[in-house]
Amino acid sequence: MWFLRCLILSLALATACWTGANETAAQTPVKVVVSFSILADMVSNVGGDAVQVTALVGPNGDAHVYQPSPADARAIAAANLIVLNGWGFEGWMPRLIDATGFTGVRVVATDGLSPLPRVTRRTQAPTPDPHAWQDVQNAMVYVRNIARGLSEADPERRDDYRVRADAYLAKLRDLDAWVVAQLSAIPEAKRKVVTAHDAFEYFGRRYGVTFDAPIGLSTDSEAAAKDMARLIQQIRAENIRAVFIENMSDPRLLRQLASESGAAIGGKLYSDALSDPAGPAASYIELMQHNVRELVVALAKR
Repeated sequence: MWFLRCLILSLALATACWTGANETAAQTPVKVVVSFSILADMVSNVGGDAVQVTALVGPNGDAHVYQPSPADARAIAAANLIVLNGWGFEGWMPRLIDATGFTGVRVVATDGLSPLPRVTRRTQAPTPDPHAWQDVQNAMVYVRNIARGLSEADPERRDDYRVRADAYLAKLRDLDAWVVAQLSAIPEAKRKVVTAHDAFEYFGRRYGVTFDAPIGLSTDSEAAAKDMARLIQQIRAENIRAVFIENMSDPRLLRQLASESGAAIGGKLYSDALSDPAGPAASYIELMQHNVRELVVALAKR
């Protein structure tokens, strides 16, 4: 009888230890490294408390010109999942990932999408425009790719990721419909905008707005004098009343453009990065809502 009691007690203790170890493993967050802040927000929406997200380029940061640090390499080496935009947006990141010997799950958020080809002064050949998230329907593809990546990296919580992704996708569908409705109230002839760099073509194609910019797809390029002259003439000829600065771009070029063309600074748009948490674009949804409100206010004045 004594031996039987000892055996039962030993089995109970072993079961408790095994269960506790499993629960601890299940509660360990998935370490996710993303290239920039917009992707960090999307991963957090899908992953919730199950993920620990590190954005290499944080709020108001410029991924085009970012210089990786040794801390970035250490974060990638320790990660379970890497998420990047692709299409050359963060050209430094694939090399950084390869240098660390990373062996976890890698997600390219733009997988499954077709890029808009753009000709730049630097290449003089078609280059994929990487700013696909500016179309909310494309952002929904990002979210599905992120959910698949999390499920691959952490299959035990696959159902949780699916539920959270579905809830987030419902919010994005509502957001897309709201953007369409807001901009549809502005006559199409008035939907002409000048921004700091060429980051809004996907937005323009989806929501019927014409964008132009003094510099190209990347902020590491410079505006040519002929491009500035062309834009000044276009602003005057088409009676474009507002130009927009961007949160991660030097505003001096746009201020010069506004001064020489007679247009006003229409406000600040968030293109490649979120604002800080206290700002008006602390999440992807808030970013889109803020940009649309700024555009509608400026375009309605014309």
